[in-house]
Amino acid sequence: QVQLVESGGGSVQPGGSLRLSCAASGFTLDYYNVGWFRQAPGKVREGVSCISSSDGSTYYADSVKGRFTISRDNAKNTVYLQVNSLKPEDTAVYSCAAAITPTVQAMCVARSGVRYWGQGTQVTVSS
Repeated sequence: QVQLVESGGGSVQPGGSLRLSCAASGFTLDYYNVGWFRQAPGKVREGVSCISSSDGSTYYADSVKGRFTISRDNAKNTVYLQVNSLKPEDTAVYSCAAAITPTVQAMCVARSGVRYWGQGTQVTVSS
């Protein structure tokens, strides 16, 4: 069965950190660009960060630059998102996706070429 499963979400105070994981099964992530997207209540889904399958190049939304770090471990068929210095406005459901796109920007900004989506994991930041 082909699927992406996210984990690592939770409730944290402002300034806290989490490590989100996106594990693939039924297919190999090696050949896909992988990205993290988030959707807050009443807002459109936005691309947070994406990482290339070929050269490891990355894309970050301006709102998370310097605070979030995406990485991949192809041996574990998993992509991670380290989220630091969390703010209340980071509260959302975070989902990962695997895509075939020419660039990570195309994936994160236009959500083009997405083949698989995960179910999502909730991140809540509040005091």
